[in-house]
Amino acid sequence: MEIILASGSPRRRELLGQMGVRNFRTLTPDIDEHSDRPLPPGRLVETISAEKARAVAAQAGPDALVIAADTVVALDGAVLGKPADPADARRMLAALSGRRHQVYTGFTVLRGGEAVTRSEATEVAFRPLSPGEIDAYVSTGEPLDKAGAYGIQGVGALLVERIRGDYFNVMGLPVCALGQVLAGFGVDCLALSARR
Repeated sequence: MEIILASGSPRRRELLGQMGVRNFRTLTPDIDEHSDRPLPPGRLVETISAEKARAVAAQAGPDALVIAADTVVALDGAVLGKPADPADARRMLAALSGRRHQVYTGFTVLRGGEAVTRSEATEVAFRPLSPGEIDAYVSTGEPLDKAGAYGIQGVGALLVERIRGDYFNVMGLPVCALGQVLAGFGVDCLALSARR
């Protein structure tokens, strides 16, 4: 069975490989990912992940198994997508400073006429940040292509005091939940890992 990751994210590619799935290819879906739709964050990421999966499935063979995901950061229910520019990244980081927020990742696994879509939420607490710290972090360039303007797997880890939930969900792929769904499609990640 061909497995396709509907994402250009290097983090998602790395996590899928870490799960034991080695033989897959990536296709980047061409859809509108704007997060300004009037939906609650969990429903928003589920909707966008399903759209990504369908867009890639239309390019793939009928037996391909497609995995798609979408991640957003939510502060007080308001969605923070990727920053438009460094000033927008500074604004987001200042808003997150010293506060708790949620990271939502929706994922869809699709094969033929069968599709499963779910979402996970992880609570993240930032320590208080000074304007100088925010400027220094933005100057690394790391925040500019990340939802909520930070990457927990990089230098952004220095901003995070604690999390509650799946760490990998904050990186963009809820590994535990996805592994369970893949098992339902006949992809046993533990068995694949044992064959390495």
